[in-house]
Amino acid sequence: MVIKSIDAAMLKKAFITGAAQLEAKKEIVNELNVFPVPDGDTGTNMTLTIMSAVKEVNNIEDFNMKTLCKAMSSGSLRGARGNSGVILSQLLRGFCSVMKEKEVIDVPAVNAAFEKAVESAYKAVMKPKEGTILTVAKAGATKALELADQTDDLVYYCGEIVKYMEEVLAKTPDMLPVLKEAGVVDSGGQGLLEVMKGAYDGMLGKELDLSTVSGESNEAAPKKTGITDDIETADIKFGYCTEFIILTEKEFTSNDEREFKSFLEGIGDCVVVVADDGVVKVHVHTNNPGVAIEKALTFGQLTSMKIDNMREEHNERVIMNAEKEASPVKEEEKSEPAGPRKSDGFIAVSAGEGLSGIFKELGVDYIIEGGQTMNPSTEDMLSAIAKVNADNIFILPNNKNIVMAANQARDLTEDKHIVVIPTATVPQGIAAVINFIAGESADENEARMLSEIKNIKTGQVTYAVRDTSIDGKEIKMGNIMGLDDKTIKAVGEDIKETTLELLRSMIDEDAALVSIYYGDEMSEESANEIADAVGAEFDYVDIEVHNGGQPIYYYILSVE
Repeated sequence: MVIKSIDAAMLKKAFITGAAQLEAKKEIVNELNVFPVPDGDTGTNMTLTIMSAVKEVNNIEDFNMKTLCKAMSSGSLRGARGNSGVILSQLLRGFCSVMKEKEVIDVPAVNAAFEKAVESAYKAVMKPKEGTILTVAKAGATKALELADQTDDLVYYCGEIVKYMEEVLAKTPDMLPVLKEAGVVDSGGQGLLEVMKGAYDGMLGKELDLSTVSGESNEAAPKKTGITDDIETADIKFGYCTEFIILTEKEFTSNDEREFKSFLEGIGDCVVVVADDGVVKVHVHTNNPGVAIEKALTFGQLTSMKIDNMREEHNERVIMNAEKEASPVKEEEKSEPAGPRKSDGFIAVSAGEGLSGIFKELGVDYIIEGGQTMNPSTEDMLSAIAKVNADNIFILPNNKNIVMAANQARDLTEDKHIVVIPTATVPQGIAAVINFIAGESADENEARMLSEIKNIKTGQVTYAVRDTSIDGKEIKMGNIMGLDDKTIKAVGEDIKETTLELLRSMIDEDAALVSIYYGDEMSEESANEIADAVGAEFDYVDIEVHNGGQPIYYYILSVE
């Protein structure tokens, strides 16, 4: 088969089959994550990013190359989650910036688009690191340039590009020691390769199951159910209405159904699990949608995923009803944030009622619920920005995997001055907002906050979700792990002892204050036991205990 050019319809098919391939392989990509923490894994983040673009592509009304490329670019940019998702969105953005000017796509166009895609992605990363998705993308651009003058056959040309990307991916462990020690290739690079393989198959006309990427459901107008009708007055204990369908890969027995329902009831309420001939419909209200999804993936592939923030919906409805009762408003005024315009505002990403409450008490205007297990998207950031009525808005991502999405939202905002403080942890975020001084300029406050977060050491205690080897430590699934800002410092089977071992590695002679934020599975009593042990061993530090209420992490620790 020889193909010398493709049109917009063929590009759409290639793109959607690429997305379908990634969706089908996302758990393989997730398993390549080096750190065994329960997080918003690479495969999941990249899939959610590209599915956002697929949704926009499938909603195009006036279809042509320009509208297709606009949908691919804007959909992925706004839906980008996690660092890998942001880089994927930038690759698509650069690719589409070239393709949108073409009537048909040939070898020279693909060559130029690859070059621009890699250029855009590298610009988006402050400190590009080789051995990552960027390296695999650059390999594709290198091979594209090498072969551009040798052939006009897209089948051969693109096939060779994919082959070379796969060869370079296999070499990533030699570029990053942490990959070599864990015995894996780079997860982001693998995710990109899956997209490329799927797109290539789509160009060749191979038939794939595209049911999971139809994008035809109208999520903007969700159907009302008896479960959610009472949200206006309910005391919302579990904040995320989580729905999806499992396409089972093996028999889903009645015992599986009972155990899965029991699992969901352990992390939430309003549980509905209905199984019928290889299809399982799931509904749950939970504070940990990522945990529900992770468990569901053990039974098969997921489709029709929808996660709604019920607390946010509740707050918006209360405000809307209050406004209606006070006075009628014009339609165009409804999207305006409430309250008078002010000079400075804050947005923080937080998980857990206690931590969110601390941020609120410190003057944060808007909390984006999320974090390690569910990385907010660029769209989530943009929505929050729209709700804060301030000239200068400081964003505290509080997770290193959310910083790039925040930066992307900043770059897409034109009517407000957005300052992203790259807080990698919640304690850094708390320190940043504490050190804000009203009346000083945004630049002065930014400089101060950036300086202060460097003085914060953060520790986190959680459990391992897979076996691995890092920094000479053999870690088994279920082990308790103590992580500092850089690596895993302590591994054990007891939460208290692992936490104390981590704190001993963090506290030095310059330490003055230790803060302990206990999670939703721990008690104030257990946190005080740790505080007492630390106080007895390090009598020169002050110790504070706070109810963080965070999921996944038994303790979040701060030393300053």
